[in-house]
Amino acid sequence: MDGISGRQAIVTGGGSGIGLAIAAALTGAGAAVTVLGRREAPLRAAVEAGKAQGFELADITAEGAFAAALARCGHPAILVNAAGAAESAPFLRTGDELWDRMLKVNLLGAAATTRAVLPAMLEAGWGRVVNIASTAALRGYPYVTAYTAAKHGLLGLTRALALEVATKGITVNAVCPGFTETDIVAESVARITAKTGRSEAEARAELARHNPQGRLVRPEEVAAAVLFLCGNGASAVNGRAIAVDGGEVP
Repeated sequence: MDGISGRQAIVTGGGSGIGLAIAAALTGAGAAVTVLGRREAPLRAAVEAGKAQGFELADITAEGAFAAALARCGHPAILVNAAGAAESAPFLRTGDELWDRMLKVNLLGAAATTRAVLPAMLEAGWGRVVNIASTAALRGYPYVTAYTAAKHGLLGLTRALALEVATKGITVNAVCPGFTETDIVAESVARITAKTGRSEAEARAELARHNPQGRLVRPEEVAAAVLFLCGNGASAVNGRAIAVDGGEVP
């Protein structure tokens, strides 16, 4: 694909779900993809399945971990920040530790990885940074205040940095999926069934009702939006939040 083939790319959270689908799409377009995450087994499986060229073990919330991984795998022209986590609790039971976890993995980790790769992109005069946010970056949801605030922050980071690098051949964008067929949604379904006694089918339907199409988004649909943003055809798309949600967010 024009602009992607031959480029080096890093996908954080690339061992499963949306991150894995993005790694596969970029690899299919000719990029040399390194998937990065905390669990070796799914990362190794991604490489063995031909969905990535290599992998690095790193926790983006640990200081210096990404920089160490970068020293081993090299500086990418494409960075996709797909690592994320969601925890739910009523606001008055959302303590400092939960806030800390949500901010670190969903916002501060992405800031750290971007800060590490940006100098090389600036030197090359070309780069793509795509942050996987959420429809939670565009609207509110109850019982996930910390997660929603972190994703709003990630979108703010996207928009501000996009303006800083607008004349440097680099674009910074966000993709905001609705409820998607991932482990995070599977965990949400499990919580709903445990707390309400609903069946798994009923819990999934509760999440799918947010989407006007009446279904969950597929990871490959999110990956398609990322692939577009990384190509030369999206050179004028900068600082945008692209919702992949079946029309949930107006």
